Amino acid sequence: MGLRQENTGKCCESCKFLSRPIPVQDWDGTGKDFPYAYRNGTGQEWIASGQDGTGMECILNTKSTANTENVVKNVAISLLNRGEVGPNTSIQKVSGDYQSVLLDKIIELDEHLVTLLPDLKPDVIFVEHYRPIPAIELSGIPCVLMSIVNPLLKRSDTRLPPYLSGLLLTGGPAKWDAFRAVKSAQQSEGWRRIDDYMVSRGCQPMSDSPFTYNDKYLTPYGYPFELDFPPGVAQLPTNVIRLDHFMRAPEGIGYEIPVPLRDMPGKLVYFSLGSMGAIDVVNMKRLVAIMAKSMHRFIVSMGPSHDEYVLPVNMWGQEFVPQIRVLPLVDLVITHGGYNSTIETFCFGKPMIVMPLFADQYDNAQRVQESGLGLRLDPYRCSEHELLSAIDTLLNDKPLNEKLMKISQRIQTDNSLAKLPQIIADYVENYVH
Repeated sequence: MGLRQENTGKCCESCKFLSRPIPVQDWDGTGKDFPYAYRNGTGQEWIASGQDGTGMECILNTKSTANTENVVKNVAISLLNRGEVGPNTSIQKVSGDYQSVLLDKIIELDEHLVTLLPDLKPDVIFVEHYRPIPAIELSGIPCVLMSIVNPLLKRSDTRLPPYLSGLLLTGGPAKWDAFRAVKSAQQSEGWRRIDDYMVSRGCQPMSDSPFTYNDKYLTPYGYPFELDFPPGVAQLPTNVIRLDHFMRAPEGIGYEIPVPLRDMPGKLVYFSLGSMGAIDVVNMKRLVAIMAKSMHRFIVSMGPSHDEYVLPVNMWGQEFVPQIRVLPLVDLVITHGGYNSTIETFCFGKPMIVMPLFADQYDNAQRVQESGLGLRLDPYRCSEHELLSAIDTLLNDKPLNEKLMKISQRIQTDNSLAKLPQIIADYVENYVH
């Protein structure tokens, strides 16, 4: 999430936290154990801080890459088989009662934390998990919920489109209400079971917004105000803090344009539907065939099925591309609209075509289009003319490109992420259970 790279030293000095080893056995199937991490079943990591030292490890990467490719591909195939990746609409994809499945993960995590927290005695808990965990709710320990999703999640307001819908801000309440009704009907039983578990553990019943944590949790979220929802539409709770981003610092030296593209004419475009979206090889082939007719050059993140299709001469790609190092070089980004990809593209001042596939990608795509800072296309239904026209339109829009570069400069100058350590320190110091 970028905290470690941006703020190493500041946290150690002002917050005085210490991460202690939390052994995780056979984390990724390689037979190795890893300290400082707990996997909750969905690949998320928890970093807890102890109170008997003076160093804080805000973000710690302990994931082994030995088995990463298989894990990513298996998850992607699962999403494809369930229809989460595919031509279904956002309202069709929200119809599954996945909350019932999540209850098992909540219980698993809760049981671990019940024994873990008393041993660690942390001063603060950092978490990226949007469902309430009784052990945390009952601990009385300050908690920082890192909101790494579209800000609609924290705006449970009927004056705004529902989270995960991708509906227009100006589209009117009829479609919003229809989406909410389907979502509620499909997921109410799952939420009831989660609520029953919370109450059985001694917690208060969940609020009308089941995604929302205790209002005492500090909730920073990263979303540039130029892309965020207008502040006059719906106010944020006082515990929710907006920053421009949580973007990680680039690793290693700069990136060079691949040799096959270096001397070719045309602008440089980066194309990525993420590891999950790229699993649909049939659709990847369709889109690549369209872009083969463009006069421009393309760097392609081919995804876990990279060996199942071939790129045309105006493209170069590989399974995984170091996106954050590539973005400064390109003139346009075609993306699935995942949170990181959207924010990183925006921070580097690049125009984008967003092709959402699932979850809050729909909401990110709609914000990009409604803000006039890019275009939204359907990755399964866009025509050859629509895609090629969108590419040329954004590449040739000089006023838009100048505006985006000014926004990028503003983000770098403000450096809002650097303020986070002090915000966290103040929160912990003034926390009242």
